[in-house]
Order: sequence, then structure tokens, then C-alpha cells
Amino acid sequence: MGLLIELAEPSVINPLDTIEEFVDANEWPVERSTEEEMTVGVSGKWCDFHLWISWRPEINALHFACVFDMKLPEGRQKALHPLVILANERMTIGHFDLWRDEGLLLFRHALLLGADGEIDPNQIEALFEIAFSECERIYPAIQYVLWGGKSAEDAAEAAMMDCVGEA
Repeated sequence: MGLLIELAEPSVINPLDTIEEFVDANEWPVERSTEEEMTVGVSGKWCDFHLWISWRPEINALHFACVFDMKLPEGRQKALHPLVILANERMTIGHFDLWRDEGLLLFRHALLLGADGEIDPNQIEALFEIAFSECERIYPAIQYVLWGGKSAEDAAEAAMMDCVGEA
């Protein structure tokens, strides 16, 4: 005779609830359009950012997109492709994406969470910090390419160098 053990269904936590607490603590404007989507506005050093965060419970994935608040000029978008490739080569987490139809540049990342959907506050903080630091880092290079006529390589070298040592 086999024993049948009935396990309680794990309670699923909506990670957006935890993220919303983090956003509220930073006093950023947030809009929760559904239980599975939110948008957040954040002022950066160079421009504002619009964050779109969605929870996909069927695959336990959190999708995070940080969109630059700037419309890319239609005729210059192609010039950014090499810069985006260079930036992505240097990144370990997340990537930049160009949405041609909308004329937008964004940072994207997805987190796979456990079956319970729980996200650690340290994960949230790291996700936001990485997104903002990478976006702030590439912004001057974008300007060099779009308005300064620089090549992606020159713009990346001038604006995205990693500082080593102390001043």
C-alpha cells in the first residue's frame, strides 16, 4: 500500500507587489494597469526613463524594460545599430534593443523566478541599479552618434570607457 501525501498548493506571490513597495519607497510615480503589469517613471541624470514591468505567472518570468524618454530620429536609427551591438557585447545582464516602429531605445531583462513567484528585495534593487547605470552609461554615446556624427566605435570609446584606478 502506497502512502499518498497531499501537498498544499504553493501560495504564489505576485512579484509586482514587492516591486511596487520598492518603487513607492523611492517615491517614483507608478501605475498598475493590471495585476500583471506596471509602469514607473524615473528621472535620470541625462533623461527620464519609463519602466514597463510585467509578470508572466504561466512561466514564472518577470519582464523588465527601461525605455529612454526620447524619440529616435527616423533617418538616424540605423546609425545606432553598431553602438547597441558594442554595448551589448560589454554587458553580462540584460541587453539594449531598438524598436524601429516606435523609434525607441530600451534596456531589457527577464528574471525567472521560483514557482512561488517570490522576488528578493536585493534582486529588485540590483535590477533597477543595473538598468539605470547601463542606460546612463550609453546615453552620451547615443548623443555622439545621433547628433555629433561620430561612429559607434568612437562614441563608445569616448562615452562608455570603464574607469580604472583612482583619480
